[in-house]
Amino acid sequence: MEADISIIGLFLQASILVKFVMLTLLGLSVMSWAVIIQRHRLISAAKKNALKFEDKFWSGVDLNKLYKELSVRQDSNSGLETLFHAGFKEYARLSKLNSKVPGAVMDGSYRAMRVSLSREMEKLETHLPLLATIGSTSPYIGLFGTVWGIMNSFIAIGAVQNATLAMVAPGIAEALIATAMGLFAAIPAVIAYNRFTTLVDSVEMSYANFMEEFSSILHRQAYSDKDES
Repeated sequence: MEADISIIGLFLQASILVKFVMLTLLGLSVMSWAVIIQRHRLISAAKKNALKFEDKFWSGVDLNKLYKELSVRQDSNSGLETLFHAGFKEYARLSKLNSKVPGAVMDGSYRAMRVSLSREMEKLETHLPLLATIGSTSPYIGLFGTVWGIMNSFIAIGAVQNATLAMVAPGIAEALIATAMGLFAAIPAVIAYNRFTTLVDSVEMSYANFMEEFSSILHRQAYSDKDES
């Protein structure tokens, strides 16, 4: 009887441990792609929203009006909207208390934006370590299944006097499939992790640049209010 060398046939003929390894790698691959799709959507939306808000911010809109607009839908704010809202809110609050101490006003406003920046970056970076873990461990999990399968093949060879290629091929094939599945799970995860890390760094840089520019605007406004008072 000829051995079934299709992927499904080899899986069914594999040992319990190799089957477990294959199913584990399949689960990791599905998990990886779910994270990749979700992160792609989130990071793309963050970049798009940042560009949209910057266009609106630099269009000459009244900052008080923009702040009130964002306050109405505060729960749905994200990215630069959150940074602007936190910074302007703290600036307005501290200006009433320390109108003659612009430095204290600016420090408080800047700290509020730093906290918001950290929270926004935490959202963007969520699950990225999972991709790195899948990318680094999947090949070794697959290799473990390969070693186990080849070991079983050699044990089977030793149990018979006249071993043929047809007898050993299915065991070796099932072992190599485990390695292939490990690479199949690891490669997209590694590529996506590197890509998303670069994109998140780019978004963080744009957020930080906006924060500095907005702080400069508030700085001028704080000292202008002091001179008027």
